[in-house]
Amino acid sequence: MSGRGRLALCAFAATLMAAGSMLPLVDPVTWFLQAAFLLAIQCGVGALGRRVPLPRLLTVGVQAIVLVMLLTVVFAREEALAGFLPGPQSVQRLVNLLTVGADDVGRYAIPAPDTPGIRLMLVGGVLLIGLAVDALAVTFRSAAPAGLPLLALYSVAAGLSDGSADWLWFLLAACGYLLLLLAEGRDRLSQWGRVFAGAARSGGGSASGIGASGGGALAPVRTGRRIGALALGIALVVPAALPALDSGLLAGTGGGNGKGGGGGTISAVNPLVSLQNNLNQPENREVMSYRTNASGVQDFYLRILALDQFNGNEWRASTRRLRDVPKRLPNPAGLSPDVAVTEISTNISASGSYQQTYLPLPYPATEVRVGGRWRYEPEGRTLVGDDGETTGGAQYEVSSLVVQPTAGQLAGAGTAPAALLREYTRVPDSLPEVVRKTADEVTKGTTNAYEQAVKLQNYFASEGGFTYDTSVNSGTGSAAIGRFLRDKRGFCVHFSFTMAAMARTLGIPARVAVGFTPGTAQSDGSMSVGLRDAHAWPELYFEGVGWTRFEPTPTRGSTPSYTVPDAPSDSAADPAQPETDASAAAPATPSASDSCPAQMRRQGECGSSALPGAVTPTDTGTPAGTVLAVVLAAVLVLLIPLLPMFWRTRVRARRLGSSTGRTPADATARTLAVWQEITDTAWDHGIEPDESRTPRKAADRVVRMGRLDTEAAEAVHRVASAVEQVLYAPEPQPVSGLADDAQKVRAGLRGSADRFARFRAVVAPRSAVRVMWAVSERRAALTGRWRAPQRPAWLRRPSRQQG
Repeated sequence: MSGRGRLALCAFAATLMAAGSMLPLVDPVTWFLQAAFLLAIQCGVGALGRRVPLPRLLTVGVQAIVLVMLLTVVFAREEALAGFLPGPQSVQRLVNLLTVGADDVGRYAIPAPDTPGIRLMLVGGVLLIGLAVDALAVTFRSAAPAGLPLLALYSVAAGLSDGSADWLWFLLAACGYLLLLLAEGRDRLSQWGRVFAGAARSGGGSASGIGASGGGALAPVRTGRRIGALALGIALVVPAALPALDSGLLAGTGGGNGKGGGGGTISAVNPLVSLQNNLNQPENREVMSYRTNASGVQDFYLRILALDQFNGNEWRASTRRLRDVPKRLPNPAGLSPDVAVTEISTNISASGSYQQTYLPLPYPATEVRVGGRWRYEPEGRTLVGDDGETTGGAQYEVSSLVVQPTAGQLAGAGTAPAALLREYTRVPDSLPEVVRKTADEVTKGTTNAYEQAVKLQNYFASEGGFTYDTSVNSGTGSAAIGRFLRDKRGFCVHFSFTMAAMARTLGIPARVAVGFTPGTAQSDGSMSVGLRDAHAWPELYFEGVGWTRFEPTPTRGSTPSYTVPDAPSDSAADPAQPETDASAAAPATPSASDSCPAQMRRQGECGSSALPGAVTPTDTGTPAGTVLAVVLAAVLVLLIPLLPMFWRTRVRARRLGSSTGRTPADATARTLAVWQEITDTAWDHGIEPDESRTPRKAADRVVRMGRLDTEAAEAVHRVASAVEQVLYAPEPQPVSGLADDAQKVRAGLRGSADRFARFRAVVAPRSAVRVMWAVSERRAALTGRWRAPQRPAWLRRPSRQQG
């Protein structure tokens, strides 16, 4: 097998070894066999293209076309033209599968089921990475950068996995990369022929000559192995020695293990990704239980996190800095001492099957006593597991405040700080106008933000004619909000996100909290929280009170007392005889209907609803055809200016890479090609060609105008002498080393040019105008009108130049 063949085989193996890190993510693993088979076909096409040989960029292009055709045959055969050619319908089918796959990734726990959408994402991702690795390492013969796509493939898998065997998959991926580097090293070494061993170290060995010692030939290989082993060791040891490093790309935790100095961030991730229980179970499985000394539990919501960013497609949590958990949490933002508060204590016990990164807490918590590695995010007042820490089986004690504002205090709230007002009232341009219009109509006649908030809550909960219905497709984007206001059917996701969006249009800071309603009272005095208690609700900010809960969803949760006219703020029920809570009310509502579809149970509010988290949007969004057109236009805009650079690179490789040949004609063609390359290189650096000069005079001109050093000047004169020899000698003889001389001339020209000249010589080479000449002359020949075409000055061939 040739050196390039071995390199291609190693690139194939390295891609599969890196893809192995994704095996724990999906069950079953049959997708891996399919990906391996399709990757083999794609790599085989590349090998055939290089054997023809095709130009490098054309080889990569053919592989990309084959990649699209393979995905079309496997995932969109019925919509394809002739069963295998991509068409508009097949492209739409692939786009739809990718959309569904992205939704499934955020919905299922690890390991996720092998749905068609997830399979397309896995197989397509492996093929794309394989194409990048094959193109870099084999087609362009540069194995070192091929480690970047391999690292990307491993990083995605490491970020989504539970971290239990990340080191093993990293070791496997790293071995694949080292194998690729070793193959490239052997291939480059073999091009030098047999290696001189040098002087023997022992007296019995040969002192010199070829093959004097086998160890000498293997020295570069041994050096490469040592460097690779050292790099691998550093990569494995450094993360363990630096606890501030993140444990996963998508882990949603910041750096640190809870013991180091502050730092790290919390990513805007979907908590559903880290769950490990089955989201399709029909029973209301318990996720946690608690005991509290609160006088009433109807307002005892357990909050996980707040979604505060609205980009038009979805609501999501912002990326925030994490810090160590303080012994006592800071006072809630915006809470005035004039507002009545009561501090309570609660003991919470999470089920072993309930495993996610965020710790459910009553809001606002003031002190949390919990074992394990947890970090604190101050803005949302949430605790986030670090280094794989989850809520599974956690038992912890929380002190929290029961904030009891009066309607007067809320109505008299001052203006929020400018920074907070700016961040939490931002709405996207894509928000339908009906949202603002409805908000204005509903709150007409109000005099302050509190009255507006109560009007919005009552509009959704009782006065607007809305129906609680979990069969409505989930969605939190602008289009979903518009549909919800039109159809007036939805569940807590729609009610909470729409009210928050409308509040922001009125200038009221708003966000959406995700967590659980109080749960169901047990005979032993404890409260049980189940899957059906998953809930989302809006929080609005009032200066002097802070973030305040509202409840727009009908038949779910409890209406806050400070929003009920003439109701005392502390009218909590006896915990032994709690009011009808979410779990008890659920069987009488569509959310707990046994006939609720399994898909809706995964969405949020019926049967075995999904555990709460950032809701994945399912908006139709921009049509696939428009997206493809925009992407294609963007690619063209980026690639067209670079075409001269690509053409110049290809021409240089062809001129300097041609074989010597055995005939005088071959020697002449090779020598003239090298001379042409030197002429064009000088032209790219600002020295226009002068075809009226002899090669020797032209060489003197290049040396003088290019300010070449001695080595480059000697090189250009050697090539000029070779040109005169093949043009005028009776029997031209091949001259070796001309390609190296051309490279020395190019290096000399680059060394004497300024930065802008070097940049233009690479990106916008002047000699690329030869393409225009060739097209113009061929066009004239085809039309039978051979005459010098009238060209603008910049397109005309230079004739005699002075200098």
